[in-house]
Amino acid sequence: MSITGKQLIAGEWKAGNADSFRAVNPATGESLEPEFIGADEQQVAEAVAAASACAAEFANTAPSVRAEFLNRCADEIMALGDELLERVTAETGYPRARAEGERGRTCGQLKLFAEWIVSGEYLDARIDTALPDRQPLPRPDLRSFNQALGPVAVFGASNFPLAFSVAGGDTASAFAAGCPVVVKGHNSHPGTSELVARAVGRAVEKSGLPGGVFSLILGAGSRVGAELVKAPGIKAVGFTGSFTGGTALFKLANERPEPIPVFAEMGSVNPVVLLPQALENSAEAIAEGFITSLNMGTGQFCVNPGLVLSVEGEGLDRFTAAAGEALSKVGAGVMLNKNTLSGYRSGVGHLRDQAGVEQLAAGESAGEDGGFTCQAGLFTVSGAEFLANPALQEEVFGPVSLVVKCCDREELLAVVGSLKGQLTGTLQCAEGELDSYGELVQQLRQRVGRIVVNGFPTGVEVCHAMMHGGPFPAATDSRFTSVGTMAIARFVRPICFQNYPENLLPDALKNSNPLGISRLVNGGKTSDGIG
Repeated sequence: MSITGKQLIAGEWKAGNADSFRAVNPATGESLEPEFIGADEQQVAEAVAAASACAAEFANTAPSVRAEFLNRCADEIMALGDELLERVTAETGYPRARAEGERGRTCGQLKLFAEWIVSGEYLDARIDTALPDRQPLPRPDLRSFNQALGPVAVFGASNFPLAFSVAGGDTASAFAAGCPVVVKGHNSHPGTSELVARAVGRAVEKSGLPGGVFSLILGAGSRVGAELVKAPGIKAVGFTGSFTGGTALFKLANERPEPIPVFAEMGSVNPVVLLPQALENSAEAIAEGFITSLNMGTGQFCVNPGLVLSVEGEGLDRFTAAAGEALSKVGAGVMLNKNTLSGYRSGVGHLRDQAGVEQLAAGESAGEDGGFTCQAGLFTVSGAEFLANPALQEEVFGPVSLVVKCCDREELLAVVGSLKGQLTGTLQCAEGELDSYGELVQQLRQRVGRIVVNGFPTGVEVCHAMMHGGPFPAATDSRFTSVGTMAIARFVRPICFQNYPENLLPDALKNSNPLGISRLVNGGKTSDGIG
């Protein structure tokens, strides 16, 4: 299958009418074929109009129909074979094993959502039957469940060309909810985006669904994304990327005549707290695990450990010495694109220039081979300087971390209490050590979406219990996750039917319970029918 440079709009592959651009191999700096031409305003409107036209039909499909569709999406992606893996590596610089792993995660989460929606749990069906004889007033018949919001705009992420892009978690959860999706493919991997869109398009056709259920549009710069968010038919936005990009979309969405929710996951510095007994017992082993986590994917993960917090002492000295030695052996890494490399270099320079910041270690120097390669770094600062300078909490996207040396336990608690919202917080502790750090743990709980104990934050399991989100600025809404089956909650809303004709109710709320799902009936959970 050759990549054409076209985009999929309501079931038809069309050439764009606007700006042109090419993907670039970040390992070599070479431009890749073919040329892609972005969508113009009319094409964006066409994709959104098609999504709006079929939104009610798609929302009313049975969960089993959408489950079959999600499984088909996964199967069609796998059927792309080596062509997809080769294009991923060419457009990202990731090794083939990383591409294979991400493909597996992408298909796995599609299948997980397929299994989940058939259970009906996400519908949260509730029924309170009428009590006509209740005094002093009768109770009407009331029934509620979660229904699809409507068309969702999904933005592909630069660092996850499969798992957070065209058929990634946002798209999978929106489809599962019954929402049509218009994807804005990322400019760094348009070829990968086209291949995956072809797979999803085939799944739409084979499932007998309207073409408007899925569209892929492209475009250099921010113009196409802004037009998509402002389109009246779009009812929600899913985004994974930078704080600048996420907040810009959030602002656009709230300036619309009809404001809509933006579920933006915008990264964080993901603090790692090293407690004294853990360092005394295992400083070198912790350092080894930390450096591995720091450099995974050249540090281009939203859960990269960009901050280490601990009380100064012999244990922390051993940790920094071991971490510095391990980092000095880390080769230069390939970054995703020219802008990411430029941002990383600028961020490291800004960090280095802050008062009290000293460099502890650096990885091997970047080469001059024309690719977008960077040098890893490790810096340190005192707890007092960190507390005095909010700029030290800014994320530097890439393989760099700052070790904050606190003078005592009280200052460590103050540093944790000063943190902005984060995706994760990690605690390295000895057995029983956490028992005496209850206040610190409570401070951390208020600031993160996930607490990791004796591990590292990189690696986000796709499952029912996962929370990948957090308080602002990690995400625009701390109540929701972008990973795991709870992610479907972003794209549904509750609706209540009062004294509604039983034969016209959605299947989830009918007396006979044709879906066979568990429902809350008059305050008790049951799968039985009513009457």
